[in-house]
Amino acid sequence: MNERHDEGPHEHDRGLSYDLPVLARRRMIRLMAGASLIPLMGCTTEEKTPASSTSSSSSSSAACAEIPEETAGPFPGDGSNGVNVLKESGVVRSDITKSFGDSAGGTAEGVPLTITLTVVDAASGCGTPQKGAAVYLWHCDREGNYSLYSEGVTDENYLRGVQETDDKGQVTFTSVFPGCYAGRWPHIHFEVYGSLADATAATSITNTSQLAFPKDVCDTVYATDGYDASVRNLSSLSLEDDGIFSDGHERQLAAMKGSAGDGYTATLTVPV
Repeated sequence: MNERHDEGPHEHDRGLSYDLPVLARRRMIRLMAGASLIPLMGCTTEEKTPASSTSSSSSSSAACAEIPEETAGPFPGDGSNGVNVLKESGVVRSDITKSFGDSAGGTAEGVPLTITLTVVDAASGCGTPQKGAAVYLWHCDREGNYSLYSEGVTDENYLRGVQETDDKGQVTFTSVFPGCYAGRWPHIHFEVYGSLADATAATSITNTSQLAFPKDVCDTVYATDGYDASVRNLSSLSLEDDGIFSDGHERQLAAMKGSAGDGYTATLTVPV
């Protein structure tokens, strides 16, 4: 695998001063959620019924906190770090396995992966789909390289795409299972925008987060051809020690179905 991850300070590992804002946002969400669950004391019998209703409502809201905010990393392709693929004609697509436009025209190889994200309104208790929002999604290839940035694939733009959410708040991308590179648990990046127009103009991001994969699925995929380096890299990692997911990954862990032979489907609910 290409060693471009060691060429400079990795965005995921830039230290406490860089991570504090993200950690602060997460801590505030947890504090607010915890505060909403504090039981009311000294209530009369008549008062217990509304208190119970309030507690139930608060518990529902706490369970539907916004998706944790994460770094976009050093290879976003959204104009925040050099190249901006979002303004390229053809970026709105569901199949992101191939490069498009004025690229080199390559195709990413690997175990087939279908990714479905369901964007919902957190304030409504996750009961309202966010129709007409947009999601920009990107990830590394089987070798752990990011198109547009990594040596050897700077002329490619595969494994990047934008979709508008449907009536169910869903977007679906056809891709390949990403590799595992040194220092990071296997993951997918995504940004949520208020509209497709915002996404293709690369403005007004509402949420930036990451999706994590279960270890058993990673082990199965990485036992197949082409993922040799991922086996070695994954062996020294865990979700609990990852620089991004170590403070809690439950709401970012994809639900998986499928097999290495037929391909996998990854689904995740994204409250915003």
